[in-house]
Amino acid sequence: MAVPIAVLDCDLLLYGRGHRTLDRFKLEDVTDEYLVSTYGFPRQFICYLVDLLGASLSRPTQRSRAISPETQVLAALGFYTSGSFQTRMGDAIGISQASMSRCVANVTEALVERAPQFIRFPEDEAAVQSLKDDFYALAGMPGVLGVVDCTHVAIKAPNAEDLSYVNRKGLHSLNCLMVCNARGALLSAETHWPGSMPDCNVLQHAALTAQFETELYKDGWLLGDSSFFLRTWLMTPLHIPETPAEYRYNMAHSATHNVIERTFRTIRSRFRCLDGSKGTLQYSPEKSSHIILACCVLHNISLQHGLDVWSAPAAGHVEPAEEEYEQMESMDSEACRIRQELLLTHFS
Repeated sequence: MAVPIAVLDCDLLLYGRGHRTLDRFKLEDVTDEYLVSTYGFPRQFICYLVDLLGASLSRPTQRSRAISPETQVLAALGFYTSGSFQTRMGDAIGISQASMSRCVANVTEALVERAPQFIRFPEDEAAVQSLKDDFYALAGMPGVLGVVDCTHVAIKAPNAEDLSYVNRKGLHSLNCLMVCNARGALLSAETHWPGSMPDCNVLQHAALTAQFETELYKDGWLLGDSSFFLRTWLMTPLHIPETPAEYRYNMAHSATHNVIERTFRTIRSRFRCLDGSKGTLQYSPEKSSHIILACCVLHNISLQHGLDVWSAPAAGHVEPAEEEYEQMESMDSEACRIRQELLLTHFS
């Protein structure tokens, strides 16, 4: 059941009585097609978010009439999926650009608070085995608990002196470390690393490494590309395959690891604030990191609701290919032994 949206007195003052205000816009009065085209999601999904975030978005305020949770959710979704605080977006729901900005901040923080609920590795044995089975069905790679990679999201320069966010392309960015399952749902997302940090350094300092170094998952591993070091819990491709078994291993590894690349494309396609088509995120690194994480939470929730955009045609801005990275050579003899055993057991 749709909830009516309240009128904002502050925006009546800004726009005047002739402005299309919220009493003329109700969720039940518009089609799903309109909601999807304007806010990126259908009515059922929007109502779910209102219920999920309502308590956080209804916190006490000094204003006589606070912005309703429904309006805040719509405003934030409009920004996440379009990438800009366009006047038409505020016009559609009857609020000013300043109010749009407040709504995005409120919804972002509410989603970040719920990230541990929606972005996590399974814990029970049956769910972990299902994770492995799904990956094995893709290309015959056994024991895979997730695929890991990094992706950069452009942000405005924090200040002229701080070069820690300048990446290899000379642009300011956050380097985001993510892990997904075979369906593209995120199992881990660390979105705060400075763009100057190489992928291998990000992983070395990440909470993900601490999680796997504790040997929480003893009977499986992640798959990572050659920008990472081989570890007992992280299988990487062979730099120079020589035998048929090594070629088969690399092919299975590549086909399986491709899931994370598709996931990155999906997230950027749905959340245009991240794809660079409307410019960089105009926020501090901390706020930008929270916006990225909020979009990651929405990505997982959308998959739970059957809103899979993998099959949708790509449109608009496409992220340029990443630069070539230096091949990482492992010095971990135990990791090398595990990979060699994997080769002999499953690919010979």
